[in-house]
Formats: sequence, C-alpha cells, structure tokens
Amino acid sequence: MLRGVGRRYGLRGPWVLRGLDLDLPAHTLVRIEGANGVGKSTLLRLLAGIDAPTEGRITGRPRTAYVPERFPAALPFTAAGYLTHLGRVHGLPAAEAAARGQEWLARFGAAGYARTPLAELSKGTSQKVAVAQALLAGPDLLVLDEAWTGLDTEARGALDRAVAERAADGATVVFVDHDPGRLAGAVGLAYRLEDRTLTPVPASPGDDGPRVRIEATGRPSAALPPELPGAPAVERDAGNPAAIRLTTSAAYSDPLLHALLTARPPWHITGLSQLPAPAPASVPAAAPAVAAVDMTPRPAPGAGPTGTTDAAPETVSRPTRPALPVLPPGRRTAAAARYQAALLARSQRWLAPLLLYAAFLGIGVRAGQPLLDSLGYAAAALLPVAAWLVRLCVTQDPPAARAVTAAAVGPSCAHCASLLTGLGYALALGGAGTGTVLLMSAPVSTDHTVAVPLLPAALAGLLAAGCSALLGGAVGALCVRPVLRRHGWSLAATVSAALLALVTDGSPAKAAVTDLVTGSLTGTVRLPLLPAAGAAVVAVAVAALTARLAALRE
Repeated sequence: MLRGVGRRYGLRGPWVLRGLDLDLPAHTLVRIEGANGVGKSTLLRLLAGIDAPTEGRITGRPRTAYVPERFPAALPFTAAGYLTHLGRVHGLPAAEAAARGQEWLARFGAAGYARTPLAELSKGTSQKVAVAQALLAGPDLLVLDEAWTGLDTEARGALDRAVAERAADGATVVFVDHDPGRLAGAVGLAYRLEDRTLTPVPASPGDDGPRVRIEATGRPSAALPPELPGAPAVERDAGNPAAIRLTTSAAYSDPLLHALLTARPPWHITGLSQLPAPAPASVPAAAPAVAAVDMTPRPAPGAGPTGTTDAAPETVSRPTRPALPVLPPGRRTAAAARYQAALLARSQRWLAPLLLYAAFLGIGVRAGQPLLDSLGYAAAALLPVAAWLVRLCVTQDPPAARAVTAAAVGPSCAHCASLLTGLGYALALGGAGTGTVLLMSAPVSTDHTVAVPLLPAALAGLLAAGCSALLGGAVGALCVRPVLRRHGWSLAATVSAALLALVTDGSPAKAAVTDLVTGSLTGTVRLPLLPAAGAAVVAVAVAALTARLAALRE
C-alpha cells in the first residue's frame, strides 16, 4: 500500500513522483505504462523496496523479487552458480536453489548455458538468467522492469506463462513493457504514469483477450488435479461424465495442458481451440486501453442470460503453494554476506589489499624484533587495508545486480552484508598477521631485558588488530556510497581518514597501538579492552547510519 508517496533525488531536486496512493492486491497482474522518462523505473524501484520514498509511506511489502531493465554480465559466476547464490539469498537451501535454478534455465531454453560464465553469455541469455533469479523462489511480489527486452520469442512466451502462474498462485506482479499487448487478457489493473502521478487506465468492457478452450476425457470417477493454472471455468457433459471442457486465458493454456497430462491418472486431450476475443469497446483517446481482466473463474462463452448452460459450470480453485517465510533481518544479512563473500573471492579483488598488508609486514616486521612493538605495527598497518576491503565490497556489485539483491533482502541488509564481508576479510588478515608476528618476533621488551608473556601478548595483539579492523571498516563505510559517490573524493577521503584515525588523540586505533608500544618499553602487556569497545561502538554506529542512508539514497 502506497500512501502519499513522493520521490525526488537530492534535497532540492525536482519531484519525479508525488502524492501517489495505490493499493496492490494479491492474485493480480498490474501494468504500469507511460512515456519514457516519466519515472516508471523509479516507481518500480520504490515498489521493490530498492529505494525509499522521500515522502509518504509504503507498507505491507511481502517477499519480493526484481528484474532490472538491464542486467549486468560482469559478475564472476556461472549462470547456475549465480542462481544458486540468489536462491539462498531468497531463503532457499543450497541444494533446492541449485535444482530450481536448473529448472528455470531449462524452461527458458538456457539449460545448455548453466556452466557458462555470465561474462560470456549473450545479452538475451543473460536476461534469461535475470528472469530466472526472480522466479526461482516464487516471490509474493514480482517487479519486472522491461523484463521481456532481449528475450527471443519462445522465452517471451515462457515468461508470459510464468508471470500468469505467479499471479494464479497468489502473487502480485507489477510490470512495465513497451509492448501494449503484453499479457492482454490477463492484466488485472493498469495505470498510466504522467505528471508525477498515477491514473487508472479505463478497461475495455468484455475485452478478455484471447481465450482457449480445452476438451479432455478421463476416467468417469477421476477427479481433476488440485492445482489448475489460471483457475479455469470447467463444464462437465451431462451425457458423458468422463468428458470436460475447460476455458481459460491463452496465457495459462500451456500450464493447464501440462497439469492435465501429468495428472495421475492422466487426462486425454481431445480438442484445443482458440475462442474469438470480444471486440473491444471504445475508449477515449486520452486514455489508451489496456485490458483489465478479473482473475476470478468465469463460465465458458455461450452461457445463457442466467449464466447457465446445459452442462452446469463448475469452478475449480487453484490452491497456492506454501510461500517461503520472510527471513528475519539477521538471516537475510547473513545470506547476502555469503553472496558478497563469494563475489569478492571469485573476482580476486581481495588480492591487492592482501599484497599491500603483506608488504607492510615485510617492511616493518623482522625476525627477533620485540614482540609488542611488532604487534603494534601489524595492527596499525591493518587499518588502511580494512578501509580498502570495505570499499571494495560496497562497490563490487554493478548497480543492477545490487538492486536485485536489495529487492530480495532490503537495501539496508544488503549494505550491511557488504560491510560485514569486508570486515570479515580484514579480521582474517589481522589474525593471520598477528600469527605471523608471534612466530617471527622475540617475546621480550624493547631493550631485550624483560620477558613478555606470550599468551597475553597474543590476546593483546588480536584485540589491537580487531580494533584497527573495526575502525578501518568504519572509515571505508563513511568514504564510499551512499555517503560519497564520486570516486576521486571517495579515494582521497579514505586515505586521509585512515591516516587521521591512526594519529589523532582519542582514536581507539591509536590508543590500542600505543598500549602495545609503551608496554614494550617495560615488558608489560596491557589489554586494549576499552579501545576495542570504543572501536566496536563506532563501527556499529557507522554501519547503522550508512545502512539507513543506503535505503534512502540508492
């Protein structure tokens, strides 16, 4: 439900949308139309939860999937690998996500490309992957922004049927497409976007689009399958109890035939014919006609004035498949973090920060040096590396791929997943660096006269490294989108802030490093508990702030 929703970019930017009130019911296909540049994509991003409204409220959003207008191929996954990761983001177990991904690729005629890297796919096949990722988890809200663009004729028909099935299963499907006849006869609501507001498009009375009649026979006692796509009107022949006639929209004909032929016992198809669509009623020229069709079952054409025929019509309901539960924020963030970690690992962008940290250790740590001094140096060197890693994770997704993930888990959770991935890599580097220092350094004071206890020193080194990683992660989060968007300013701010975090009085990182270095003078180990707690507070506050901004400014 949208109430008074408006959206503009920037504090003083022009309004793209203003004062929108809209209810989107379940079991409905919703078409949005309008000229180029009027804000259709902005509206779809608001509905998908990728953007937040500048004013007004959007409530009641269910589990959502989104297909962007242009899907990026620059992702280091195979088609099947990407679908498996996105299935897990939507809450599916890994094995089920992989199986459903394969099924949807086959359905769109792309099964042969399952093991092909996304970067090697054609535009059309890449779009099939984009559509498959949105459908494989059976979302309750499906948002399609020109999803048919780039698909071949067969894949477009498959997408038509898949969209109709989602609506029949109880979902809400909102779509934009340049073809005015897209899903004719199945659309339940249609709106035109112009002058920043939505106007309902008048429906053509009686224009149901193409409809199909299927004739079938079965055993006299056989019951129809419990799930019939499209909720067709069913007529039984009074003279032949084994014969039935089903009438439905053409968009549901293939799924309905499949359901009949695969039933146990199967039904035998004896006739298939397309019924003529009624002539559309005239509509004022100012409001282009889009079919608005009731998705409820209706009797077959040819019924008498009372709505009855010689064979009494029978309504068959289509039960909805149990929907996946909406994951709590923690599990959504964890699922998105697994995807981000795989993305970083496969892209090999982690290699440069790793080499930088190794260079820092190679320059500043020597065998036999005092342990606490070396631990302090290793912790200090980790701060800019952690900032770099967080920057990489926040920016590694192309915008369209980031929008897909944000629609599935929410922009705040998607942003937090990026931060956690970068911080996790930084902490792993800090642990490895601390272990290296422990192996190479001498557990003695600076003047080599006092022995330093090894276990407390190791704990102090780990705390200091964690402190630097947390503060470096906060620096990286504050110096990249959504706070800073220009690459030059972002890079300069990251370098400057990292240096200031190491030398400014009151900085938790400086306090932790200082405790190690000054303790080395006397051989005393001081655990930097207070600096570590301060760094954790700063990191959590920055993560909360930037996650909120990600929802508002994406």
